[in-house]
Amino acid sequence: MKRREAREKALQTLFQLENTEMTVEAAIEHAVAEEKSSTFFEQLVHGTVDHLEEIDASLESKLEKWSLNRLAKIERTILRLAAFELLYTPETPSNVVINEAVEISKTFGDEQSGKFVNGVLSKY
Repeated sequence: MKRREAREKALQTLFQLENTEMTVEAAIEHAVAEEKSSTFFEQLVHGTVDHLEEIDASLESKLEKWSLNRLAKIERTILRLAAFELLYTPETPSNVVINEAVEISKTFGDEQSGKFVNGVLSKY
């Protein structure tokens, strides 16, 4: 699984976790189905879930005139995933994380999502 695909699968898994009562392991199994999971994918999912309070606090400090609860679920999930990478995976360059988050938001969000996500993440 390539890193871009792992990020997209992690996004889908985290989005599903926010909307259901599934366990993290069940959501991971559902997301990868018949594919082989990757360490990077699992690190993204577990890391984001494990550090959710710190990530949310960090994001709240970067949002201007917004709160996390007011954001669309997909944008909130993309920001959480990217914030995890920015805060807890220093081996990945920040510009790569931000670019990937923007591209993923263009795919899964609306036409303004990319600009919004870029604006928030550029404050890291």
